[in-house]
Amino acid sequence: MVLKVAEAPQSDVGLGRARVDTKTRVALGVDVGEIIQIIGKKSTAAKLFRVMQEDEGKGIIRIDGLVRRNVGVSLGDKIEVRKAEVLPAERITIAPIISEGHKISFGQGIENFVKRGLLKRPLNKGDVVIVPGIALMGGALPFMVISTAPKGIVQIQDDTIIEMKEEPVREGEVLTPTVTYEDIGGLKEELMKVREMIELPLKHAELFERLGIDPPKGVLLYGPPGTGKTLIAKAVANEAGANFYSIQGPEIMSKYYGQSEERLREKFEEAQKNAPSVLFIDELDSIAPKREEVTGEVERRVVAQLLTLMDGLSGRGQVIVIGATNRDEAIDPALRRPGRFDREIEIGVPDRMGRKEVLQIHTRGMPIEGAEEERDTLLSELADVSHGFVGADLAALAREAAMKALRRYLPDIDLDKPIPAETLEKMRVTSDDFKQALKEVEP
Repeated sequence: MVLKVAEAPQSDVGLGRARVDTKTRVALGVDVGEIIQIIGKKSTAAKLFRVMQEDEGKGIIRIDGLVRRNVGVSLGDKIEVRKAEVLPAERITIAPIISEGHKISFGQGIENFVKRGLLKRPLNKGDVVIVPGIALMGGALPFMVISTAPKGIVQIQDDTIIEMKEEPVREGEVLTPTVTYEDIGGLKEELMKVREMIELPLKHAELFERLGIDPPKGVLLYGPPGTGKTLIAKAVANEAGANFYSIQGPEIMSKYYGQSEERLREKFEEAQKNAPSVLFIDELDSIAPKREEVTGEVERRVVAQLLTLMDGLSGRGQVIVIGATNRDEAIDPALRRPGRFDREIEIGVPDRMGRKEVLQIHTRGMPIEGAEEERDTLLSELADVSHGFVGADLAALAREAAMKALRRYLPDIDLDKPIPAETLEKMRVTSDDFKQALKEVEP
């Protein structure tokens, strides 16, 4: 049976779930809680859950960024689903995926911790998974399934042997979705506009050719700092399967004649050579201010060079430029003409529902005290009292609450020895930790 891929709800992220409607479940002969096989460019398995009432009859399947990565598809693609043949896992070998330059070592009993986190989860060789409660550098730490015994789709049981490979898989060796659409909260409408402007040209340039128009070359995102402009650019590039190149505005500027323009040209050339690409220019106002208001010759030359480079992009839509600024009124008006930055999208401060979504994202792997309903109530209360907080402020709030919890447990931990898995497992972040953190984090 063929279904269209749609975005997963926040509550499903990282849990290996798939949501389909009643008609699909009946046609497949499977019930809620059973396992289905999902086939795209690759194959994986997921546990079946119900869709919301409004999704009935739409012929969609809701899966998160990790499942999409494991199947090799993105939003809007078509995939085949069927009832899975699942065997109990006897042995599973996994390895952490970390970027170059990072090291990681696990304490004793980590295998049991992983087993409890992945119990009853269907897995296939090559899948990337995250284990609740294991994080690195503030984000969930992904693991790759290196091998399974028996082969095929297996389900982790109480007696499954988990082997942790000491040698990590390097991030460059495996395409992991570092930022997916589920990592962006409270910006549904803005995200839809950006996707329309960027995904369509990158994936289906023929639509624009048929209509006899050039696809857009640039999108300008503007709004207060910390609202998620960079995150949106990364997520869209990642989900569209494009290479991502970033330019920090101030880094381009140089006191030597011609060097600023040369750096800019090099970035554009690199993006074009490795198309399809998204070229992200952060703090655009610092390299493209209004020419009549600047006294330096360097800024004027850089603006002129940027205009030339944007005009020189081919009309095939294989390189899209995203500019981000919190001072849109300071940007040279020539850049805001059609054919350069075609569309301007405001990324504003999230409302109450948006704040709750962002908090759900930043507390996703956090062991919060109490049942699921209590967790939801806590996040609703925090969303109510955090007026004016943007995404970055809410991330800082979650981080500060976790640090408050950590300070409580530190006296019982011997920092010179590996920390036992039992100690890690009993760690919890409480509502009091969040209340204390609120006193210290300001918007």
